[in-house]
Amino acid sequence: MLTVRQVQRVTPHLIRVTLGGEKLQGFASPGFDDHVKLIFPDPATGQLALPSFGAPGEAPAPDAPKPVMRDYTPRRHDAAAQTLEIDFALHEAGPATQWAEQAAPGQQLGVGGPRGSFIIPTGFDGHLLIGDDTALPAIARRLAELPAGARAVVLAEVDSAADELAFDSAAAVSLTWVHRRGAEPGTTDGLLQALKTLPLPAGDFHAWVACESAVAKALRAYLIAERGAHPRWTKAAGYWRRGSAATHDTHED
Repeated sequence: MLTVRQVQRVTPHLIRVTLGGEKLQGFASPGFDDHVKLIFPDPATGQLALPSFGAPGEAPAPDAPKPVMRDYTPRRHDAAAQTLEIDFALHEAGPATQWAEQAAPGQQLGVGGPRGSFIIPTGFDGHLLIGDDTALPAIARRLAELPAGARAVVLAEVDSAADELAFDSAAAVSLTWVHRRGAEPGTTDGLLQALKTLPLPAGDFHAWVACESAVAKALRAYLIAERGAHPRWTKAAGYWRRGSAATHDTHED
């Protein structure tokens, strides 16, 4: 259980919440696309009830609390300051968006995980990162960890120029933004159309895609079939699925 320390409206469609507390001691998130479970207070009462965790394989008690939980990428963890930043992309008005829009210092939020980390080596000839608003925290983390001499190509979709972010990286980064211009997230083919003319990294590159599930699947299929991307080095995830709640899909062969 952590406490909100700061709330920042970074862009019109992104809210950054800084959480803190001594319970963060021992927290680790080594993978740039790690996910933690955010556990939200009951919207009716405002009370936060954390689920109980028994032994592995043990079923929870029938009367155990079942709070609303969603997957989010840890944007930045400061072990010394005992803080954890979470970026909320404001899409459909679900429980996570509703909570983020009213979040204020002093409120509490539950955090569980990450359960595991998938570590992608930085030694590829190039790195291709593609995603929508929900992928921006992971893209920012990946760019921050790439060393000098690395090369990255980033293709990111947001609503407008006001939603664009600045990324810190020691790598050589080519950044292309796609704007929805008021269209609902997940309803346009802007990423795919931009990808068709995007110069890809030279040599052996790793491709990472995260956005709406159907869009992510189509992007991965195009990269492999039309642009010669190596299937084993092309990771695609549906961070969300249009019309569904609390989904996270992995697309692979």
